[in-house]
Amino acid sequence: MRRLGTWLAGAAVFAVAAGPSVAAEAVDLPDIDWPHIGVFGTYDRAAVQRGYQVYKEVCSGCHALKYIAFRNLMDIGFSEAQAKAVAAEFEVEDGPNNDGEMFIRPAVLFDYHPSPFPNDNAARAANGGAMPPDLSLIVKARVGHENYIYGLLIGYTEAPEDLEIGEGLYYNTYFAGGQIAMPPPLDDGSVEYVDGTDATVAQMSRDVTSFLAWASEPKLEDRHQIGLGVIIFLLILSGLLYAAKRKIWSDLH
Repeated sequence: MRRLGTWLAGAAVFAVAAGPSVAAEAVDLPDIDWPHIGVFGTYDRAAVQRGYQVYKEVCSGCHALKYIAFRNLMDIGFSEAQAKAVAAEFEVEDGPNNDGEMFIRPAVLFDYHPSPFPNDNAARAANGGAMPPDLSLIVKARVGHENYIYGLLIGYTEAPEDLEIGEGLYYNTYFAGGQIAMPPPLDDGSVEYVDGTDATVAQMSRDVTSFLAWASEPKLEDRHQIGLGVIIFLLILSGLLYAAKRKIWSDLH
């Protein structure tokens, strides 16, 4: 996961560079029944919290969440004290102070997740020339959305015998062309879940995808509730209008 952004940023480049010699048949993405999808969908808070743990312990070394403030963690079930404790684990630049100088301080609730690199050039230099993307909107930014991100994370397998893997590349079932430059980002037990859940690659992939889905659309549940309210209102209004019509026409007849 630390290099997930490196691959995402350079995927098109690798696909073009690989050429026909490494072409692989397209594979349908996993079809996961995500609980937040649909009119009545809601985020699985336990999964989203576990996913944030994966992000914080594995992904945040390379990726920021510039649109997610630490206070937003309370929306996924963290208490204020827990959100403050998480924020304090990060450092942000602030200032200028009275001497006109910028300084580094522990993050607080109103801060947004910082980039792990001081600038884009430093990020590229640390990742083989590719820019690790901010993950705030990554689920919305990829065709296939949640299923695509999940598929990527679980898609590392042995390459077919007739497929020659290029130097420095890895075979991934769900990557167009089959070969990517990012090594497998997750291993069983990469994190030790606070709630005791078994941290398999599949479980961590699903959890971090759930978290990134929430990060991409944290107000989704509010939209669902508003939409449901509008539908109920329109049904009631339709009933009242129909009853009024029947009453008016019955008087005329």
